[in-house]
Amino acid sequence: MPIRDLKAQIARLPEQPGVYLYFNGQGDTLYVGKARVLRDRVRSYLGAHGTSPRIDALLSEAQRLEVIVTDSVVEALALENHLIKQRAPRYNILLRDDKNYPYLQLTTGEAFPRVLVARRVERDDHYYAGPYLPASLARKTMSLTHRLFGLRSCNEIITGERGRPCLEYDIKRCVAPCVKEICSAEEYRVAVEHTKLFLEGRSAELAIGLRDRMIEAALAERFEQAAQLRDAIRTIETLRTRQQKMSTTEMGDRDAFGLKLGPAGAVVQIFQVRGGRVVERVELVTDAGQAQVTPASDAADGHDDTTVPRQHAGSESRGVRVSADLPECDVLEAAVQQFYQDRMAPPEVHLPTAFPEADAEMLEGWLSAQAERRVRFVVPRRGEKRGLLELAARNAEVAYQARFNENVAAHYNALEILRAVLALPSVPRRIECFDISTIQGSETVASMVVCEDGRMKRSEYRKFRIRGTPAAVRSGDAVPGALITAAESEAESTGPDIHTAADLQQLAAAAPDARVPAPGSRFLNDFAAMHEVVLRRYRKLLETGGPFPDLVLIDGGKGQLSAAYSALVELGLGNLVAAGIAKKEELLFTRDRTDAIALASDSPALLMIQRIRDEAHRFAVTFHRKSRGRRDLQSQLDAIAGVGPRRRKALLVAFGSLAGVRRATREELVKVVGAKCADAVLAHFMAQG
Repeated sequence: MPIRDLKAQIARLPEQPGVYLYFNGQGDTLYVGKARVLRDRVRSYLGAHGTSPRIDALLSEAQRLEVIVTDSVVEALALENHLIKQRAPRYNILLRDDKNYPYLQLTTGEAFPRVLVARRVERDDHYYAGPYLPASLARKTMSLTHRLFGLRSCNEIITGERGRPCLEYDIKRCVAPCVKEICSAEEYRVAVEHTKLFLEGRSAELAIGLRDRMIEAALAERFEQAAQLRDAIRTIETLRTRQQKMSTTEMGDRDAFGLKLGPAGAVVQIFQVRGGRVVERVELVTDAGQAQVTPASDAADGHDDTTVPRQHAGSESRGVRVSADLPECDVLEAAVQQFYQDRMAPPEVHLPTAFPEADAEMLEGWLSAQAERRVRFVVPRRGEKRGLLELAARNAEVAYQARFNENVAAHYNALEILRAVLALPSVPRRIECFDISTIQGSETVASMVVCEDGRMKRSEYRKFRIRGTPAAVRSGDAVPGALITAAESEAESTGPDIHTAADLQQLAAAAPDARVPAPGSRFLNDFAAMHEVVLRRYRKLLETGGPFPDLVLIDGGKGQLSAAYSALVELGLGNLVAAGIAKKEELLFTRDRTDAIALASDSPALLMIQRIRDEAHRFAVTFHRKSRGRRDLQSQLDAIAGVGPRRRKALLVAFGSLAGVRRATREELVKVVGAKCADAVLAHFMAQG
């Protein structure tokens, strides 16, 4: 393991606080951690192999180590935060801030402003309001401004010279500044001012202005306009009374962290209270497809072994899922560090669970140094403070349900069931499934499909043409019991392969003790093909360095599974877990169990396996049909050197058929394709007799 090569360097590390960084062979930063005593902390990794898949992955990739000594643990913490933010190492947690909320842009830089949805605030002449959460609220508010104040939503250049207004005016969503006889520039300016008051939240001032205009319109007997203003006032007052006023003078300045941790990821909600009023709500999120989390065994020592974002689909690195059994303090510690990296902490930070004493002291010191006053962590137990904390937790749960829909949760539930049934060391996030397709042993092909986190990854599908029969499978020597009786295999076989009597005799001669299937059985070639395709697939992965699957799924029973294991053992990958699924009874076969595993017909795990198996079968059959079609459309002339599509067509047109080409003389062939090609054609047919 590469970490062992760093043993001498680790022994010379200083016994001082600081930051340590692991790098891979390409110089990419894998992990950044802090330590009270660098030598002790880094030395603990030498014996950490096997504690978790995440740690194993880190140790297998780490080839270089660097340390930075600091004057104090607080400085180490600050430096660690800076390096994590700057380098985004693969094995540290990165929680994403949800400040990508939409804003509403009142284009006051235009002569006739509009209200638009914007994703960021620019330094221009326009007015911005927001951000709005959820994002749909921005569009609803924009629609309300059209209905209440009649601001235009079109992209026209307004001159006031239009002959008639558009439909928006007829449905009372625009005051029609395009027709100056209906709405003058001054009247539109008043509508813009009212819209700005509304977006600024100055509802009381806006209601007073609208009420004055309503009375004025009523006195002038413009009753339709007065009724419209009356409805606008009622809507604004209704919205104002519905606003949540979370305010109490006893709450002071504090931040409350709520957490929802589940199989699909984690959501952290932070309520910022200033002057006794909740002024902001921030959401941090990480998901299982993008993060890895420290196991409890490693986090319990009080060190900052938090987590990291996983690379996107198709990348070679693999990660450990965020799971519900992870200690909350691990995610909360990462959230606190990242949230206050660019923010000033209030005097109190309320948490749902307490940090370990050493970590709490370290983080409080860091936040106090930043704020130049004392900052402390509090775990409220009762009263209004606890109520706010529970409110933050409820919001985190709502956000979790909204972000990770039911389908995603169902996928993780199925994978968790599969892990328990197959006794896997971790949830099988990546599953690779193989299937063989052939007719009478001809044009035999294989397919491999990939399922990651319950979703099929079409970009990583692979198809194979079977080249030959490996001796290891034909002899049955690679894995004991690789060949089973014809009766057993007939009950579980999935392939339509038929071996000839000559093949069976050769197999019997090579392995006299093996239980050889009877002639006419439908599976023997399936074993050889499965061995070959698994061997080729994982030999290639060994050359490229992965990613290796958590589970290899074989479309077949004991025979096909044994053939797959024989290939894995041959490559030194016998530690990979494989399982076979046989049709008809839909039973699961594993190497470690003599009896088959029968899952309930409505089991999420079985339904997922069936979906993956059926996709592999579809992909294999499609490829086989194409291969068979190409074979049927080929001509013997294609096998002759120098005869391409054009010359083949010329020969067939000149002589009518392949038989006519065979009967043609050299002189006749020379007239069509030339002397050199004619000699090649004659030599080809002479060799065939």
